[in-house]
Order: sequence, then C-alpha cells, then structure tokens
Amino acid sequence: MTDKSAALRALFEQRDHFIAADAYSVMTARIVEQVGFKAAYLGGHACSAFHYGIPDNGIFSQVEQLEQAARIAESIDIPLIADADTLGETVADAYHITRRYIRAGIAGFHIEDEVNPKHSAYDNGLISIADMQARIEACVDARGDSAFVIIARCDELYPSAYGGGGGGDIEEAIARGKAYVEAGADALCFPLVPAEVAAKLQERIDAPFVVLGPPVPTATCTLHTGWGWMGAAKLHLQYAKELMETGSVSFDPSFPEKGSLIEQDLYDRLIGEWATKTGRPVRGG
Repeated sequence: MTDKSAALRALFEQRDHFIAADAYSVMTARIVEQVGFKAAYLGGHACSAFHYGIPDNGIFSQVEQLEQAARIAESIDIPLIADADTLGETVADAYHITRRYIRAGIAGFHIEDEVNPKHSAYDNGLISIADMQARIEACVDARGDSAFVIIARCDELYPSAYGGGGGGDIEEAIARGKAYVEAGADALCFPLVPAEVAAKLQERIDAPFVVLGPPVPTATCTLHTGWGWMGAAKLHLQYAKELMETGSVSFDPSFPEKGSLIEQDLYDRLIGEWATKTGRPVRGG
C-alpha cells in the first residue's frame, strides 16, 4: 500500500506529465497497467453508472466507491487514484473515509468543493474556502505519516451551465487553489479547463496541476476517464440490440490477452501441481 502511494507521490514531485487512465474494474485496471500507464483512475461517474446504475450526483456513497476501489487497487501494481467526491458532509466524515482509503491500498484521491447534491437539478454552488480548507486539513490529519496523495479539486471554473457549481471566476479559482495548497493539498485539480486558462492558473499557483478532461500540455497529471466505461457500455448495447434483432452477434471472440489478465497460467499451474502430487488425473497427462 505504502509503496503505491510513494510511487504516486514521486510522479507528482517529478512534474513530468502522466496519464491516470480509466479503470472502472479489475480487468480494465490490469489492461491499463499492461499497456504501460503509470497510474490508473477510478472516476465517480464511471463507478456509480457502471457498477450501481445510478448517477454521480451526491447519492452515490463513498462506501460504494471504496468497495470497487479496494478491489482494483489490490489487483494492480501501479497506483490507483480515486474520485472521493466531497468525502461526506463533515470533517469527521473526511477524516474517517480518508483512513479507509489508505487502509484499502488506494494511492491517492481527489476531493471537491461542491455543495451536495452536486451535478444535479439543484444549482448548488461551492462550499466556503474555510470549509474546504477544514476538509483538507482533516484529510491531512488522517493521513499521518503515510505517502497518501491528497488532490484538491476546485470546481469554480466548472460552471452551472455544464452541471458544475462554479461561477467561472478565474480570480476566485486562483484564491481557492492557493488556500487549498496552504491547507495541505499535494496537488490541485481543475476539471475541463482549456490550455490557456490552465497556463494562467499555473502562473499564479505553485502546485502540481491535475486536469480532468482533455489533456493540457503543461499539467502534471491528466485523469482520463469516460472512453473506457462508456465505450464498453455502448458496445454492449450495440451487441445486445443486434442479438435481439437478428438472433446472433457478429463479433470477433478472440482475445489473446485474456489469459494473462486473469492469471490463467498461474492458477492452471497451481492446480496441475496439486493434482500431480496427490495422484489425481491431469488433463492431457
């Protein structure tokens, strides 16, 4: 657990851009690791929609997110970053849930400054800077001397027109970003900001910069989600419709990487050795 948090912290300290790629299940996390990404990312919307069939608008709980995040983190050797939403409603929630993330082996998370219920019909706005600082400070206190990475997400530039709670004021975003770093955040996340806005933020705030959405060249980290879980769901819908309409599905069932992703050889070997040692029949023997 500690090694993964330390590895993630080292990536941020190097300030060389890396992508934490969409990993909404054990299988997809292993794919992300196998193709060479240095980190994986479990988004809240990816998890709530794919595993529970509900939106990520405040009704999706951190207990549900932790259930999936722990499975993913345990299955890979690269760090997992999780979307921790608001970490509940109080500093006690933030402290308690942070400790649970650390114990589950997640390397880091991002917490946001929206008022719940978020990304919904309610035009919610953001919590006060003082309250967000208190939330971050509770996370830092819960972290203790571990290397766990705390990313503060500021939604000031994520406006109501797009489902966010921000007002779109870049000076307010800068003020919030500075305050969150002062409270102990290791990095800052601003979703959906274009490169020119990102450059203005980075000129004024000395902290590793994380983007959620399209990559920004000067960012330290891009949390790249959506293409995986939505792509899988769309493909499943396509094949399901084809099967219903025609009675068959025209797809290529070959998947040569499947064996390594589910550790088929490892378990075949273990069972084969047990069967041989105990005088039981072995296939092909």
